[in-house]
Amino acid sequence: MARDSAAHRAALQDISEAARSGKYDEAAQLSEAALAAGLEHPLALNLVALKLERQGKVAEAEKLLRRAVDIDPSDQGARNALGLCLMRLERPADAIVQFDALLALNASLPFAHTNLGEAFFALGLIAHSEASYRRALELDPNQAVAMLGLARLANGRGIYGEARSWSERALALLGDVPGAALSLARAELGEGNLVTAEARVRRVLSDARLEPLERALANGLLGDVLDAKDYTDEAFAAYSVCNRELQGLHAGRFGAQEGALDFVRSINRYFERVRPAIWQSNPPPDTRCTGAAAHVFVLGFPRSGTTLLEIVLEGHPRVASLEENESLTEAVNEFMRRPADLERLAAAPAATLERMRAIYWRHVGAAGIDVRGKMFVDKNPFNSLKLPLIARLFPDAKIIFACRDPRDVVLSCFRHRFQMSSPIYELLTLDGAAEYYVAVMELILRLSNMAPLQVCLVRHEDVVREFAREMKRICAFLGLEWDPAMGDFALRAKTRELLTPSAAQLAKGLNTEGLGQWLRYRSHMTPVLSLLKPWIERFYYDP
Repeated sequence: MARDSAAHRAALQDISEAARSGKYDEAAQLSEAALAAGLEHPLALNLVALKLERQGKVAEAEKLLRRAVDIDPSDQGARNALGLCLMRLERPADAIVQFDALLALNASLPFAHTNLGEAFFALGLIAHSEASYRRALELDPNQAVAMLGLARLANGRGIYGEARSWSERALALLGDVPGAALSLARAELGEGNLVTAEARVRRVLSDARLEPLERALANGLLGDVLDAKDYTDEAFAAYSVCNRELQGLHAGRFGAQEGALDFVRSINRYFERVRPAIWQSNPPPDTRCTGAAAHVFVLGFPRSGTTLLEIVLEGHPRVASLEENESLTEAVNEFMRRPADLERLAAAPAATLERMRAIYWRHVGAAGIDVRGKMFVDKNPFNSLKLPLIARLFPDAKIIFACRDPRDVVLSCFRHRFQMSSPIYELLTLDGAAEYYVAVMELILRLSNMAPLQVCLVRHEDVVREFAREMKRICAFLGLEWDPAMGDFALRAKTRELLTPSAAQLAKGLNTEGLGQWLRYRSHMTPVLSLLKPWIERFYYDP
């Protein structure tokens, strides 16, 4: 069929009229027929892609949308749809490319700024995300999704009154849609309105419009509400439902391949049989002129208190910090994809180590961190797995190792919803969280006994109960003078660039509420207590 034929124009007119009338199924059917007849047009490709997305065939939809953008790079609808499709494929960095291109075509599109904010949030770029949401609302005060984005940020920072206000405004525009209702319920929970929050979450769970991910997160939020009411049996059941649903959603990506637990165990087997002398030699120091006065890694396990330590240290005028940035990715790909790679790491020449250090410091600079004249603190609990790299690349760096009662750590990991990854997938069952914890601790212990590392062990409970004493001890280890500004971490927590599960708690200041939480769930913890017992004893906790 000729591109400019009458049949071509008639088909496009029928497709457009069906789409404008909201008859998307009919529009998609007409588009499929047109494509089969040889008509390729961005609108038809977009509508068929939308149908595929609804069927869960998101990768197929991406191919059609890329074809639509290739045909007409200025088609705003195709650009936006491709960006949203990439978000569903969990590729926010690629989505940002499309939303940026869309805004280059038309910077006054409020929905494009909203979508860009969502992509920034998915990457943990909170300041950029907030700026995009606010720009969207400047252009269109009724951008409800942007309001929900700002509510999510406020909830994450523990600013619950602001979160409630944004959520209520979004609800007024959208009606009682699940996402807006859950946002408001989170704020109500934060403000202590437990009865209202529970009733709202239960209404959401009975809503037939719930998407699978929304249902999982709603069950997790219900668990939080029930936990706050001290209904621990019911709360544990809700957390279990949430995690089973998350397992099902992510099984195709993380459940059918070698997982994070298998990987750590394979690394442990390597260190069980390796000749210790290989790792006991002193590698050449980091000689790059980074300008940093000193280098510190804050390691541990998720929910062990690493965020508290980092945000306190950040308050010192001589400290620059970076939270949970993947600055060692290239080094991992080079030297930690398989256990056998570690032999090459141990024997790597100075030039290779320097190259990897250069890449690391480029990542730090790209994150906007000025380390000149400062003690640079790199905090990432999952960098504990990369301790072999740290030992070889940065032998002069000091390490703060945060620990917490293993029972509280495992329970807290099971109860919290993190951004999904291979390690986080292990935490979706209590057994899996405990086994992964043990494997990581074994790796840290083996390498600490083998490599010349400067390590300071810090127990979270000691920091919370004896804050000044413990922080002065840590400062002495690092060669810092205690500064009173370090104690003002609660204020800094409310403006964090990265929203970890700890951020809202830290905004309240020091408290002992999180200590010994496992005792409330003792009966549910029983199956993993024997597995954790050696580490309970090693870190000097009461049995």
